[in-house]
Amino acid sequence: MKASSARVVLTGASGGIGQPVAQALLKAGAAVMLVGRSAAGLAAQASELSQLTGVKSPRIDFRVADLSRPEDLASLSVLASAWGCNVLVHNAGLASFGRLQSLDARDIQAVVQTNLIAPMLLTQALLPHLLAQPTAQVICVGSVLGRLGLPGFSAYSASKFGLRGFAEALRRELQETPVKVQYLGPRSTRTDFNNEAVEAYNQATGTAMDSPQTVAVELLALLESEAAERFVGFPESLAVRLNGLAPTWLDAGFKRNSRALPAAATTDRPPAITSLSSPI
Repeated sequence: MKASSARVVLTGASGGIGQPVAQALLKAGAAVMLVGRSAAGLAAQASELSQLTGVKSPRIDFRVADLSRPEDLASLSVLASAWGCNVLVHNAGLASFGRLQSLDARDIQAVVQTNLIAPMLLTQALLPHLLAQPTAQVICVGSVLGRLGLPGFSAYSASKFGLRGFAEALRRELQETPVKVQYLGPRSTRTDFNNEAVEAYNQATGTAMDSPQTVAVELLALLESEAAERFVGFPESLAVRLNGLAPTWLDAGFKRNSRALPAAATTDRPPAITSLSSPI
């Protein structure tokens, strides 16, 4: 689908890569509905995007929704249908980093709920509308870590592996319909999604990072190419394929990553992890 024909509902619009993605889509001719939890923040973002791109309403719209609330998912699907959505971009997400024994159980549940369950339920709710369109796309913004398990990211990888599996299965389920399902796998990105511990880990392990603008360009390319998957960066794009062919081959290569992790918590109650609102 050409961006100029796209009416994109973008979740997680106000965090991490949300602003660059919205800007890239608008500049390419798409209409964008920003979705987030703060009405004031979304209104300010819409105004800033209008100034940056020269695009006015109605091509820029916004809706407030908490994707952890079933009633918000239901109302968002109704509003998105009435707005004429033909592209759904699942960009909202929570971070999780640290040794498994240090993670708080509530945060693990929140990561899986936001990164996996919410996209599944929102897609399900909006699917009847999307199936009625001449052509439509669902883009799941995941991570390289959705195909490459990395020490320190057990909960996050689990949620993104699940999201990639959802995209793959649904893509095959809908292959004879007008709806295409796609998966974007960025590598680590320079946003507030990375707390100090992740920054230290990336530095210690020599992890490459991309700008949010790079990821936005990749998402736009994925939209217009209609390809099933797109992984960002080298050698990560090669590693995910090797990992798919023979996962145990790469195990020894991640010993340095495991050694670079913070020490496990020694308290009886695991500390809460940092949770932010946009994926790497």
